[in-house]
Amino acid sequence: MSEHEAQNDPLQVSVAYVEGSEHFWRCLQVPAGTTAAQAVAQSGLQQRFPHLELSALKLGVFAKPVKADRVLENGDRVEVYRPITADPEALAGEEADS
Repeated sequence: MSEHEAQNDPLQVSVAYVEGSEHFWRCLQVPAGTTAAQAVAQSGLQQRFPHLELSALKLGVFAKPVKADRVLENGDRVEVYRPITADPEALAGEEADS
């Protein structure tokens, strides 16, 4: 197989998101050069969770934060992180008071 053919082979990636008890996991076949943000957009996450503002969410690949324009590699798992809605330090203080 030539290098050009390898570059044109589609990639297998997945997109994962958790909200409460709902889990979202989609396996996708995407063209080489697809970014993390593009994979999330193609995954259907916005249709399942219409209240999400995708451009404001943080992304990661295998638990490492990445920028939305990171080009994906075959087998990557894009993780969509929810914003923190409570101050972790305040919660830790509440637990210590208990």
